[in-house]
Amino acid sequence: MNEKCYPDYESLKWEVNAHIARALRQNPYEMVRTQKELEANMKFKRDLRKAIRGGAVGNYNAKIFIRDFMKELMVVRLKISEEQLDAIFPFGNPYKLSSREQFSILIYHFERKYGEDAFQNLMEQYQLATPRYDENEERYYEISETDIKEIYQEEGMIPLSYVDKVNIIAQRIYEDTKGNGPIDELFYLALDGISGGVSGNALSENDFIFGEGQTYSYQSIWIFYQGKSIYLSFLHFTSQKEFIRICKNIYRYQNPGQLSQKRGYIVNEMADGSRVAVARPPFCESWVFFIRKFNSVCQKQMDALLIDKNKRLPIQLIKWAIKGCQNIGITGEQGSGKTTLLMSMVNFMKPSYNLRVQEIAFELHLRKLYPTRNIVSFRETNTITGQEGLDFQKKTDGTVNLLGEVASNEVCSWMVQMAQVASNFTVFTHHAKTTKDLLYSFRNALLMKGGFSEERIALEQVVHVIHFDIHMKKAEDGHRYIERITEIREREIGCNGSSVGMFETRDLILYRDGGYVIANNLSDDAQGRIMTALNKEEKGEFISFLRDWRGRTGE
Repeated sequence: MNEKCYPDYESLKWEVNAHIARALRQNPYEMVRTQKELEANMKFKRDLRKAIRGGAVGNYNAKIFIRDFMKELMVVRLKISEEQLDAIFPFGNPYKLSSREQFSILIYHFERKYGEDAFQNLMEQYQLATPRYDENEERYYEISETDIKEIYQEEGMIPLSYVDKVNIIAQRIYEDTKGNGPIDELFYLALDGISGGVSGNALSENDFIFGEGQTYSYQSIWIFYQGKSIYLSFLHFTSQKEFIRICKNIYRYQNPGQLSQKRGYIVNEMADGSRVAVARPPFCESWVFFIRKFNSVCQKQMDALLIDKNKRLPIQLIKWAIKGCQNIGITGEQGSGKTTLLMSMVNFMKPSYNLRVQEIAFELHLRKLYPTRNIVSFRETNTITGQEGLDFQKKTDGTVNLLGEVASNEVCSWMVQMAQVASNFTVFTHHAKTTKDLLYSFRNALLMKGGFSEERIALEQVVHVIHFDIHMKKAEDGHRYIERITEIREREIGCNGSSVGMFETRDLILYRDGGYVIANNLSDDAQGRIMTALNKEEKGEFISFLRDWRGRTGE
């Protein structure tokens, strides 16, 4: 017979959390008889503390360690019965389950059926990424409470054993005490990103909640899925206090420093390689977080990334631009697929090339994709500037430099330096909308940070080092594709010495009507530069490629 009854979820959560607290406070010399038991006790306490810290920053194994300990407490120590579990979560009565509880059961159910593809199957089976339209016929994406309840009803009475119920409740207790609340399970699903605090009435740390029927920032959770930003209106944090707790936890991997009123934002990585950005008042109108996941390991081949008609055209052109050691910018809006394309482009780089990566926060994680390649990544820290990192990188025998994101004047200046002296060639990403915007952005950066005083000379440097612009696009329905591949050519300066006319751009490939078409031939200059970098066998293949290309254009 059970010694204690747990009439509701809150009482069970309190009891489990109290047991964990006692386990951490307990004197390791008590209740042990041998040195071996003492060492095991001390090791468990160390592992428990480490797991509590690690689970909150994306360490899946740490999360499982804590959750399994909670399950052991519930089953072995507290001897909780199935009747008590059913009283805590009304598993047998779907009408009494909240949409969050139903979602947890659905994810658990789909994981048993589909494993790692659980979320994708749920989304596709019930068309949850299908656009909706407001009264003005404007497209938007949302998964509502009604959607979850209808799906739960459609799935019917999901069979759950005693062990299943323990697993589901232990996960919920972990989320609410040591984990990351309602977004905890989302971390490990096949998503592109998660954000919170980005809609609803803004609240700072000390604001009072007022007015019924209002939606507040702490209640908002959005996901980024297959290029679509989807509002999870059925899911929200329980309070502003809980939301701030999670914002203060998720960025702490490897101790990047303290988020404070003076330091109002932090960009860092998580234990699983995701990028996390957190901001708070007064820098931001409310507490917010943005988690960007990079689950491209299974899609590192470019064939899997580009799916439209005639995709071999851009793939082959990119291949020869890489093998020909050309400096390439990958441009486009956030979420258009720039980073993923850059990851796949490494396939075309010679295995003998040493790759050196400079990033603001680690997000490419190329060693996971290419474990046998010589790859080293560097990033800016509180004590080491990006310029210092670049200076060190020049001494590391790098052949190719990859710049994860060019987002500031200083980073633009780094890129020009890299392309001039630090490697055979450089590939980088940038948010420019057009090729001219890209070139002028770099020109302005050199005027601001690169020590240049004349626009003409600064632009001349930029045009000389950037050879191609691959522009990525994301459609309204989330479809990602290459909108164009543009060649950048130097041109003679006009007689008045102005910077106008110092370059010309030539679109080589364009995206038209759901597929890729050839717009122009490679210039003789580009052909010559590429040919110089190729070996004898590659030169023959490249000549065949050019012959086929000219045949398609009719020239």
